[in-house]
Amino acid sequence: ASSPNSSTKMLGLFTAASSSFAGEARFSARGAAWSPRSASPSLTGVIPDIATVPEGVLSRTTSGRPLVDQRPRPRRNRKSAAVRRMVRETSLTPANFVYPLFIHDVAENAEIASMPGCERHSLPSMLAEAQDAWQYGVRSFILFPKVEDELKSNRGEESYNPEGIVPRAVRMIKEALPESIVFTDIALDPYSSMGHDGIVEDGKILNDDTIEQLCKQALCHARAGSDCVAPSDMMDGRVGAIRDALDAEGFTDVSILAYTAKYASAYYGPFRDALDSHPGFGDKKTYQQDPANGREAYIEAELDEAEGADILLVKPGLPYLDVVHRLRQSTSLPVAAYHVSGEYSMLKAAAERGWLDERKVALETLLCFRRAGADIILTYYAKQASKWLMEEPDL
Repeated sequence: ASSPNSSTKMLGLFTAASSSFAGEARFSARGAAWSPRSASPSLTGVIPDIATVPEGVLSRTTSGRPLVDQRPRPRRNRKSAAVRRMVRETSLTPANFVYPLFIHDVAENAEIASMPGCERHSLPSMLAEAQDAWQYGVRSFILFPKVEDELKSNRGEESYNPEGIVPRAVRMIKEALPESIVFTDIALDPYSSMGHDGIVEDGKILNDDTIEQLCKQALCHARAGSDCVAPSDMMDGRVGAIRDALDAEGFTDVSILAYTAKYASAYYGPFRDALDSHPGFGDKKTYQQDPANGREAYIEAELDEAEGADILLVKPGLPYLDVVHRLRQSTSLPVAAYHVSGEYSMLKAAAERGWLDERKVALETLLCFRRAGADIILTYYAKQASKWLMEEPDL
């Protein structure tokens, strides 16, 4: 057992040590105060060594606060919403959107299970949808028809029927919304009994024979009032042939949006569900681009531009933003990107499960298209995104 005297001596030594420690702990190498009062008592012997900032790392303001010796501070341009708006590099408005509309010659609409929020419209419903989108600032539309099986053939003759579903739809929109911009898809796959973008012979897709049909289709749509024909087929030389056909018939003001870099992608599945246009055999890799190739887009772009294209499009969009950027850097023409069905449906599925904030992610996605260099975005979010932007313009 300790004697009273020895206990008193031990208490005195502990008090002296504590006082000495406290005195040392209040000063860092640069004289900065550090107080153990807020530290856990069990850590008072460790924290001072860990918390001491080495000599020379920080300076001090005149009031004694830490100061990093850095004059350029990018955060100054992010310090408020007003400043962020002032210095923003990229904008997103409804004028950037083209709204794809699926149509069919049936009185009732049909839901598209793999594309929540989208449906095949009857022609009256299509017009109502276009007018509804108009109030939110959407001015551009592109039409995609689901054609009845009995009208399909290998040569796709229904594609240039002047009383077919697309010419009638164009006339309806232009009569009701004369200031609208109506794009029409130029390709045979919705009309093909083989499910391909061109005429099939002995298992091969014929290039030049297909182009003859595409020229007829483009002229049919121009006569109906299409503002811009959009060949999505990827046949070699079709842009020049369509341009010459349009010009020869006096349609020099009808524009061509060329599907310049359209890749043989797995992201098109829901779209093909919507149009019932899955390939009847094989795939489309002999005419659509290899997803592994980026430089090849330059070849397609140079050809389309030389052949008279007015707008160059990349499809799909989000996984191919590098290609969008490459084209933006190499051409003075407007560049478009297609936010395709697979991209849309993935976002929808995640939002339905509560994994993502749909509004924030959709608008961020569309903004990224613009930042990569797309002037125009074909997106199924066109109406909804325009409504969101009207409600809250500041992204």
